Amino acid sequence: MIEDVAEPDGTPLRVRLLGENMVVFRNTEGRIGALDELCPHRRASLAFGRNEECGLRCLYHGWKFDVDGNAVDMSSEPVDAKLRGTMKTKAYPVVESAGFVWVWMGDPENVIPFSPPNWSAAPAEKISIVKMHGGCNWAQVLEGSIDSAHSSSLHSSNMPTATEVSGSTATDTAWLRPSADKAPKIEVQKTPFGFRYAAIRKPIIDADKQDYVRMTLFQAPFTVHIPSNDQYHLSQMLVPIDDVNTMFYWIAWHPTKGISQDAWRKFCGAEIGKDVEPVTFKKRRNAENNYLQDRALMKAGDFTGIYGIPCQDMAMWESMGPIADRSEDLLGSSDKAIFTFRTQMYRAAQAVQKGEPALGAVEPRVPLAKLMSFEGMVPKGDDWRLINVSEEERRLTGVFADKEEVEDLADAVS
Repeated sequence: MIEDVAEPDGTPLRVRLLGENMVVFRNTEGRIGALDELCPHRRASLAFGRNEECGLRCLYHGWKFDVDGNAVDMSSEPVDAKLRGTMKTKAYPVVESAGFVWVWMGDPENVIPFSPPNWSAAPAEKISIVKMHGGCNWAQVLEGSIDSAHSSSLHSSNMPTATEVSGSTATDTAWLRPSADKAPKIEVQKTPFGFRYAAIRKPIIDADKQDYVRMTLFQAPFTVHIPSNDQYHLSQMLVPIDDVNTMFYWIAWHPTKGISQDAWRKFCGAEIGKDVEPVTFKKRRNAENNYLQDRALMKAGDFTGIYGIPCQDMAMWESMGPIADRSEDLLGSSDKAIFTFRTQMYRAAQAVQKGEPALGAVEPRVPLAKLMSFEGMVPKGDDWRLINVSEEERRLTGVFADKEEVEDLADAVS
């Protein structure tokens, strides 16, 4: 998060992404640098370095590097040493946007232009971020994010049924829902960026005339846009640290409404220094203490006895083991999105092994800022796939603007 490295000349931050270790720092002029953590001289960690005068200086021999990886001082080498003019360390291209520092880890000679996320539409003060470490593989975390059916059980105390609402309605303690249906019908639509799917439930009111639809988008490779409520939109990033560790980010945002950073972290049970450790963001409710599950609270009516939606999820994800053995799974009809994710990502990995572009990287790409989920009542017979689809995506993928266009095409084909 930008707040992790907000201070110019502040403490360098150790970061591990995709199994690679780097150090991130903000220099004197406010520019962000992301360098290989180990100094190229004798491989000491730059995380201990002095961040000063527009560079990060290794403590071991005083070699200093700027945000682009150039050695700007090598105090242990003679002033006329040829090495001074050629020495560099690995520097990753970075962009600051929408509350985050984004790091390009691909070919530095072929950087794909940065596409801002959809929450970049909100001003900085309307973007609130929860951050929490997950002790398991990123895929089983992501599968939880795209699994709409589990919310009706695991999060039922936080998302209770209410007859007085027509859509997801946020209070200080819960998100009220207009449906008691725990077995949604799942429909999936594959897209160039991944897929979108709808969990279709029976509403409490006028079930013969309308459906309660919750649409989720999977944006490859690690982003999920989940259904909004009446106060803020919701996106998650499930970022691989390595094979058995993941950083979970949950963004609540809105151009005009929203929820404050403090209130969002309190609601989620993710307050820094109280619920998660500073710097590492490891949970104080964790597997070793059974996530502080309160059985008395369960007997009093709370479904899980675990505080906070993220920790409820973490208990399920981490209990599967560091890398779950999916050969033992017995999938049901509510797992269509899970099946789609697994097959789509497996085929995408095979394509990359053959030298083909990664999923979502084929030009022309759908602008990520235009992707939106949906939640609400839909008249029976209306096509949910046409809801919240941008004009750019319609042009690029042939998604039609409205139901009449679909019917006109069907008539033409027949």
